[in-house]
Amino acid sequence: MLEIIPLPALKDNYIWLLRNKISDHVAIVDPSEAKPVFNYINGEGLIPIAIMITHHHWDHVGGIPELLKHYNIPVYTPKTESVNGSTHAVGEGDIVRLNELDLTLNVMDVPGHTAGAVAYYDEHRVFSGDTLFTAGCGRMFEGTPPQMHASLSKFKTLPDTTLLYCGHEYTVANLKFAAAVEPENIAIKERLALAEEARKQNQPTVPASLAEEKQTNPFLRCEEPSVIEAATHYASKTLNDSAEVFATVRNWKDNF
Repeated sequence: MLEIIPLPALKDNYIWLLRNKISDHVAIVDPSEAKPVFNYINGEGLIPIAIMITHHHWDHVGGIPELLKHYNIPVYTPKTESVNGSTHAVGEGDIVRLNELDLTLNVMDVPGHTAGAVAYYDEHRVFSGDTLFTAGCGRMFEGTPPQMHASLSKFKTLPDTTLLYCGHEYTVANLKFAAAVEPENIAIKERLALAEEARKQNQPTVPASLAEEKQTNPFLRCEEPSVIEAATHYASKTLNDSAEVFATVRNWKDNF
């Protein structure tokens, strides 16, 4: 029995805990800081078995050194990025087998936010770090628009029922931008109302299904006529393909 627990950290980060509810073993995804992890693990009497990292930014790896002082566990990190404490470098096509959770996760290269970012996924869930957000995507600090567009296209190949677990609570802000891109999209309006209510109740808006993302996330909708039209209007020029549409919408979001 697998339970996935969001631990709020820093300003708006999520650390994800993957817990076997029977054995109380737990894996940790993107520990930005150690204290929330210690508090939860000690309070629940859990047994850590692994750390998984999506990319090298400090707000996803900052808790590793302190955690490793207490737990001798493997640390899976992107093979083309340098992360202190790494024991297993992983990339496209690799798998992470977590026997204590009866869980096997595939690794997918998703460069764009950083040059070597990865996502961990199976048929039910995907941990996307800061590449794909609920209703948005990450800024391109190290990658190019074509890279990021290609990475986001990979997520679209996963089943619609896949649940997206991303690294930050950005859904409301992202949906406000999505509504500016597609003001007639009823699904965006409805999702925004639900997300705003959830945040008023201090509830997470993550995860979300990829089906919902495909209906409301402009960065996954760059082939849709409504998004192409909005991007063309914003750019004041003809856009020749979906990667150009993506680059335009990302620039729009950066300046929104």
